Amino acid sequence: MLLLGLNGGLISASGPSSEASQGYLHDASACLLQEGQTLAAVEEERLNRLKKTDLFPVRAIQECLDIAGKTLSSIDAVCYYFEESFLDVALNKNYLANRDQKIKYARARIVEHLKSSFDFDLPDDKLFFVPHHVAHASSSFVRSGFRDALVVVIDGAGEDHSGTIFNASAAGLKPLATHSARNSLGAFYLHGTQMLGYTFGDEYKVMGLAPYGDKGRYGEIFESLFTLKPNGDYTLENTRDLNIGLTGYNFIAPAFLNAGFFPRRRNEPFTQLHADFAAGLQATLEKIILHVLKYWSQELSNPNLCFSGGVAHNSTLNGAILASNMFPKVFVHPASHDAGSAEGAALAVESKLSKGSLPHLRITTASLGPDIGSPAAISSRLDSWTDVIEFHRADDIVEESAGLLAEGAVIGWVQGRSEFGPRALGNRSILADARPGENKAKINDMVKKRESYRPFAPAVTSNAAKKYFDLPTPVADYRYMSFVVPVAEAYQSTLRATTHIDHTARVQIVYNDGYNELFHRLITRFGQLTGVPVLLNTSFNNNFEPIVQTIDDAVSCFLTTSLDVLVAGEYVVKRRYADESNLALLCPSLRKTTKLATETRIAGLDELSRRYFLQSEGRGSTGSEISEEIYNILQCADGRTPLNDILDRFQSVGDRSELIQETRTLWDRRLLDFRPAARGI
Repeated sequence: MLLLGLNGGLISASGPSSEASQGYLHDASACLLQEGQTLAAVEEERLNRLKKTDLFPVRAIQECLDIAGKTLSSIDAVCYYFEESFLDVALNKNYLANRDQKIKYARARIVEHLKSSFDFDLPDDKLFFVPHHVAHASSSFVRSGFRDALVVVIDGAGEDHSGTIFNASAAGLKPLATHSARNSLGAFYLHGTQMLGYTFGDEYKVMGLAPYGDKGRYGEIFESLFTLKPNGDYTLENTRDLNIGLTGYNFIAPAFLNAGFFPRRRNEPFTQLHADFAAGLQATLEKIILHVLKYWSQELSNPNLCFSGGVAHNSTLNGAILASNMFPKVFVHPASHDAGSAEGAALAVESKLSKGSLPHLRITTASLGPDIGSPAAISSRLDSWTDVIEFHRADDIVEESAGLLAEGAVIGWVQGRSEFGPRALGNRSILADARPGENKAKINDMVKKRESYRPFAPAVTSNAAKKYFDLPTPVADYRYMSFVVPVAEAYQSTLRATTHIDHTARVQIVYNDGYNELFHRLITRFGQLTGVPVLLNTSFNNNFEPIVQTIDDAVSCFLTTSLDVLVAGEYVVKRRYADESNLALLCPSLRKTTKLATETRIAGLDELSRRYFLQSEGRGSTGSEISEEIYNILQCADGRTPLNDILDRFQSVGDRSELIQETRTLWDRRLLDFRPAARGI
């Protein structure tokens, strides 16, 4: 049986701009499942380059089919990750608010997308809708490999619930309890995130800020926002009759406004008060969830735990769950957020159609996405960039890369199939020596272009993990960077680049088991050269884009950051230019989600003022005001003409080097694309 699992919005990139985005349909993805095995899984953002995209996953579907060598005509079922009735009610709200929209409900929209994008007519009896939390629970339980478990799903909301507790066994998922959307802990943490000047998708940043703060400063205020109740229940206060969804009323804000704590503004420096707020927010989340888990661990007599939903990516919380010793084994799926529910929807439908029990197929790798390509394909693509890079094929890529890392280089590392989920686990990574503390500052500031407080994860070989980290007693799968644990006291001063302010780290343990062999060899060889088999590992992207997928993505990120070296497959890549002038040999183009715009205002009597913008339409994206010169230049940016040639058309316009630098800044922010000029035959 071959099943296609889908997650994401019901609008397409080519849809009319009047179509309102549905904020809860985010992290679009596709998954191809056959007889319980995941053949391929990929998030749409890796392909359309829009972080947390809410578009229908057209590219992800095609990639899954290509990886598996299948076509849509061979699919037995298409499985979507929300209930049909819920989606139709939500669409109806859009239609009531937007009278010009053509009415078309969820089933018809999915069928239409598959027809328009793939010329495939999906039979009505092959389309299935799965309750959101059932999708989350199915992927978590099946991929844990446990025979039975307590499955806890906590997120912003799934249909009417923000939390669901299941008793899972071979017979299926038995719901035990639910928590309403008004008691959403996902929304609670999001609202705290918004108070710190961030937005949806930035919750992990708050988790990193929390250890710098004093959770007691605002403890009384946070305590006033919830009530713990018997039987693992709780209520959030001040949420009655309020819409507290992803875009609704922020119920945390009034209590803190009364205490003199105001929402942080974009680009406002972080203060100790902000850190104290983050600490209180994190502590409150942990207190409520541990209360829920304690009851159910006792009720089910010390079961194994599968934890899923967006909140399960809070790795500090996961570390606290391990430290509580409430469960003998704990599993967190590497794609516990909504992207992973595409797999869960397919697993749930497979179980239904086969009239069998849920399988127990433990996940052993998250590398389920598209491959970087053969050596010949990599070389061919790199060769097209040789106006701005130079590269060579290493005799031994592990030996050369380990030597570079031991000498202090920060490298981009691109190998094999991309990972499914938000973590880079050794195939789309930025790597560095985990020992020098200055590597943290360098990568945050010059490479990732993000806040200085943000921590980095250590990747360690399995035989050295217990030496460098204090792993709790419960059994957990540390392959996927899902748990924050204490760094062993003897090595806190050694691993300065990856030891957080509270002496913890979000550890990744790398095994020599055939699934991440090259990465294991690299860490092992680095350990032989330095005496410490631990590398700093963070995702290969800057702050404005998703993790890189292709060679072009990797080269673009390499050229717009301060990475020392790019390693792609067996090739070592370095920059060819010492300044920005060679950038003008590349061809600029607007992205599909950016457009030029002007604004004219009356500046005085008989005087008009005009401003120029490059606007972005992606989720959470912001545009940029640009100069008139750049506005005129970008009108000629067709992706085929080198920037030098465009500048030659405007010889009297501005300083050439300044114009090149301005376009470089727009590329840094991923508001523009640059690609090599086509080579003559």
